[in-house]
Amino acid sequence: MCPEISIVVPLHNEAGNVQPLVRRILESLTGSVQRIELILVDDGSTDGTWELVLKAQQADARVRGIRHPVNLGQSAALFSGFRASEGNVIATLDGDLQNDPADLPRMLVELKRCDMVCGVRIARADGALRRISSRVARWARKLALRADFADSGCSLRVFKRRVLEALPAFKGVHRFIPILASSAGAVVKEMPVSHHHRVAGHSNYGVWNRVGAGIFDLLMVAMLIRRQIKLDFQKPGGDRRQS
Repeated sequence: MCPEISIVVPLHNEAGNVQPLVRRILESLTGSVQRIELILVDDGSTDGTWELVLKAQQADARVRGIRHPVNLGQSAALFSGFRASEGNVIATLDGDLQNDPADLPRMLVELKRCDMVCGVRIARADGALRRISSRVARWARKLALRADFADSGCSLRVFKRRVLEALPAFKGVHRFIPILASSAGAVVKEMPVSHHHRVAGHSNYGVWNRVGAGIFDLLMVAMLIRRQIKLDFQKPGGDRRQS
């Protein structure tokens, strides 16, 4: 029997977070979802993350592990999870526990009225430089893509499987998923979610090392949207995107 929901979590050197992450995700959905599939994608970790993924898989049949032998990036890890998933609903979140799995049930309720629900981190537990860079990125996306999502970089999302048809596989696509889904015709809503300080491991992202790639990705997505084929999503009514 297919799972009701597949939760895909990319991991890179997150050994200290694997066990609490699995526990909190499964606990958050107990009672609201009967059939759960939790897919942990180890993206070339070197710190023992994979061994802990295997341990979690052995302890609970709902957990599945996928391993990249080398680090391929967050987008590649997500797509490996998407391809392996079986649920009609897919959820994503970061593996560092800054996203709160406790927000998932509320997002699933909202998903009944749209195709995708995206989190908006209302009180970001990040440094000032990262918050400023996010504001600049939002301005650039609005200018280049004519799309204004409050927090398209938030990894906490739930969406119906059909949305995958709107997502091309390329490095950096994870930052544009709501925009690509909306431009293809999906109804995308945003919802305030919690955001926590990292308590284990180290961030795998910097600000300056993403500037060049971010500009290139922005231009590529702008061209892609102009050539994008609209999909025949089943509209639940109302505007295509609501905050």
